[in-house]
Amino acid sequence: MKRIIAVLLLILAVATFSIADETSFSRVAAPDSKGRLTKAVLTFSDDHKAIEVQPAKGTTLSIPYDEIDKFSYEYTKKHRVNEESIFAAAVGVGAVVMLTKSKSHWLQIDYHVGELPKSFVLRMDKHEYIRILDAVKAHTGKDAEVLGNADKR
Repeated sequence: MKRIIAVLLLILAVATFSIADETSFSRVAAPDSKGRLTKAVLTFSDDHKAIEVQPAKGTTLSIPYDEIDKFSYEYTKKHRVNEESIFAAAVGVGAVVMLTKSKSHWLQIDYHVGELPKSFVLRMDKHEYIRILDAVKAHTGKDAEVLGNADKR
């Protein structure tokens, strides 16, 4: 009986480790066909050996791990000055909004299709960007290059 249990545990352990890992992040934004950012799901698929980006509307982009040249991470801060805040400034709320800064975390994926170099940019959520950067290293083996003032976040 002990031998059967030991064999079953061994089979279960081997089956668990042989299942390919897939990690998804749902709080990212990707550009649509018109260049506007829309909600998307970022998936690191070890089954397909690719990074897959599925926008809420549109087609899925799949970038094979072996076609990726590098990853770049950048953190930006800018004042929230736009048409809505300018019009609301007379009310007083817009003035407060104009004084605050929006903070964004960006991931750029540089890859190639044949000999043609390409680039894809994602905006990451402030609560998930560290886990996404860890997943980049874990799934592709490449570290994200840190650009700009990322150390001052």
